[in-house]
Amino acid sequence: MKIIKLNATESTNSFLKNLSQNSDIENLTVVVSEKQTNGRGQQDQAWLSEPFKNLTFSVFNSFDTLKIEHQKHLNFAVSIAIYNVLSNKKIAKLSIKWPNDIMSANKKICGILIENTFAGSKIKKTVIGIGLNVNQTEFPKSIKNVTSLKLETNTDHNLTPLLKEILKEIQTQILKLENNRFKSLEEKYVSVLYKKDIPSMFKDSNGLLFLGIITGISKTGNLLIQLENNSIKEFGIKEVRFL
Repeated sequence: MKIIKLNATESTNSFLKNLSQNSDIENLTVVVSEKQTNGRGQQDQAWLSEPFKNLTFSVFNSFDTLKIEHQKHLNFAVSIAIYNVLSNKKIAKLSIKWPNDIMSANKKICGILIENTFAGSKIKKTVIGIGLNVNQTEFPKSIKNVTSLKLETNTDHNLTPLLKEILKEIQTQILKLENNRFKSLEEKYVSVLYKKDIPSMFKDSNGLLFLGIITGISKTGNLLIQLENNSIKEFGIKEVRFL
């Protein structure tokens, strides 16, 4: 495992993607930056993080046999890794909000952005970007429902040991992925899924509000929601929003 530390960069994901395209790098190469000037989250949303207070880093991994159909299990593995580490920190009401936000009650504590490169029917490479709110206690007013380890535990956390703990757990979960333990990864992920089995309000891509109950994840990694007529509908990442 090689860790590259930067004082600042636009995006650790972009930096690591460029590095992997222009040179041969070993699995679990990590780029961590004290400051990101253009951090990215899901659906091209900006990831804002106070410098020197949080963990913003990306992890590279290549695969030999992982098929595209198991892309969702890669997401499960990474999400579970972060969940497990934070669970050990006694974060209250921890859950994974589909597809891969980590929540404390109704507040986001960590975001994950996974960008894959494909070759034929297989996932060739992945760059896993992680933004974890650690010691930050004040956030811009534009960011709603957000928290940090310090806010939840009332304790400062040393970033370096925390990073190493997360990387070790990511390595453990990726090993499960490479050993084809897809069923156990999915069972764990679904068991800690945010608002699963709880009637909740959603908004679809047409702006329509509806009541539904999350029941699980589809074969392709989409969200399964039971509607009021008891039918199950499948939603992609840009097709539904939590309210």
